[in-house]
Amino acid sequence: MSKLYPVQEIGSLAKPRWRTKGLTQPLSSKDLVEAEEWAQRLGIPDFQDRAKQLLAAQEQNDRVRELLELSTIYGLRLFEQTGLDNVGVGGEQQRVEMYEHVIRGVEGMRVLGHVQSFDYKYFNKAVAESKIYRKHPIYLQEFLDVKKNAKGQLKVPITGPYTLVDWSFSGHYSGGRTSLSLKKQKQEAKREAEWIQIDEPAITTHPEPADMDLFVESWNETVRGFNCKFSDHTCYPSEIGYKVLAQYAPKLDKCTHLALEFANRDGTSLGVDAKHREGYRDLEYFIQNGYDGEFGVGVVHVHDFSGHVPPGSGKEVGRNILESPELVRDRLLYAAKIVGDPAKIWANPDCGLRTRTWDVTFAKLISTVKGAELAREASR
Repeated sequence: MSKLYPVQEIGSLAKPRWRTKGLTQPLSSKDLVEAEEWAQRLGIPDFQDRAKQLLAAQEQNDRVRELLELSTIYGLRLFEQTGLDNVGVGGEQQRVEMYEHVIRGVEGMRVLGHVQSFDYKYFNKAVAESKIYRKHPIYLQEFLDVKKNAKGQLKVPITGPYTLVDWSFSGHYSGGRTSLSLKKQKQEAKREAEWIQIDEPAITTHPEPADMDLFVESWNETVRGFNCKFSDHTCYPSEIGYKVLAQYAPKLDKCTHLALEFANRDGTSLGVDAKHREGYRDLEYFIQNGYDGEFGVGVVHVHDFSGHVPPGSGKEVGRNILESPELVRDRLLYAAKIVGDPAKIWANPDCGLRTRTWDVTFAKLISTVKGAELAREASR
């Protein structure tokens, strides 16, 4: 992208109550009050017609199909209204959760129960009880809905093969881990996706050479045969996680963009020097190891927050920090200083915003866009 500091979405949004209830139960007009309010805020002119279709749907499959497309439209419009340059797939509204969404589409896996991932979010852990294979396309319908309804640049996030393996019990495959490096979701992208983001949050929790080699192998197998842009999103690493990832990033075929988390560990005072931006120092490892692609820099916190917020840096609202555009600006400018080229810096939240309300998400994304504008002005 030609302009400096473009802003991208990076993951999931919270699921509205009407979306979650509607998957299993008929909806009433009362259930859609929140949806109507947001339809006005987001500029969804045909909401009344879509709502009538939802309320009239007698068959569950018809209701679910309409519900998933409509919630995807909401996510797309939220990203578009806040001014993002990249709308992804509208906050992954058609997915249960990044891991479980894939597992539900794979034969040979048995779901065992919930384990905590972070904050108050959980996912269903599974075990491979027999040889696994894909039962149906996992991301295709969502992509088709997004392609039909999006107005901005698309990027399709998928859960990476290493993370799927790491978060599952091996069971049937316990004698041969490397055989699981074959995740073939790529066929269903239909060669139409221009940008695929592979989410690999698990890799930096096991930064041993054998695991890193398996990560590189599975990545390179996943992207083989494609000519689109690929980016890796890896967040919340172990203490040495990014230092190790930086050594292997240059080995990732076709990976021209790394989306990383930094705001969570950063201070909240303004400033563009190392003293004030300690949370971003790990960027240096990637430069030192020769990675020469773009960086999606996490500039807003996406989990529960408690701490001091100085004047000018934002404010604390409940469990949230609402970062000011000036704080976002300083984080971007410091990242550009380390990388040495502002043209390689994208702005994004640390990770998906699914633990935040839509009001908080909207405010954070607006601040990110305004902060990127301030950084742009400062870099002229």
